[in-house]
Amino acid sequence: MPRLIAFLRAINVGGHNVTMEKLRGLFVDVGFKEVETFIASGNVIFVSRIEDSRVLERKIERHLLQSLGYEVKTFIRTIPEVAAVAGHKPFAAAELKSAAALNVAFLADPISVAAGKSVMVFKTEADDFHVHGREVYWLCKTKQSDSKFSNTRFEKILNTRATWRNVNTVVRLVARFSKE
Repeated sequence: MPRLIAFLRAINVGGHNVTMEKLRGLFVDVGFKEVETFIASGNVIFVSRIEDSRVLERKIERHLLQSLGYEVKTFIRTIPEVAAVAGHKPFAAAELKSAAALNVAFLADPISVAAGKSVMVFKTEADDFHVHGREVYWLCKTKQSDSKFSNTRFEKILNTRATWRNVNTVVRLVARFSKE
């Protein structure tokens, strides 16, 4: 059984605080094995006999809604999929070196060509974007707090939910869990 990573939206943001111990327990309650968390931003690594990621996402979302009392959108990826996200190079090395941050949004489905073009409405001198499969990369050239980009507007324009992670977190996840 492969190890999977659940990227959870709305964990330890906006007043929705959950200890990692409690979060691990909630995944164990669902029947998952070898449950671990990675930093307190809603990254849960686990093993499941269920292979269909859609089924897993819905099962986790239902359990977290029931247990926590609010929606926690869930995005499942395999370790090789996360390694591909970490290894994707959407921007030139010089741009990356001078940027303040590179983040990646995890989505449930690949976005259409038209939706991909909609992402570019967020592009500014400070912010650049790249769509690749079920992920969107955001290169922030200034402090993120100075950026005009907002996930709320992103989700509204694309009519979808997303959860964002710094690429360094994704790289660290791969380094930690791809060797097992």
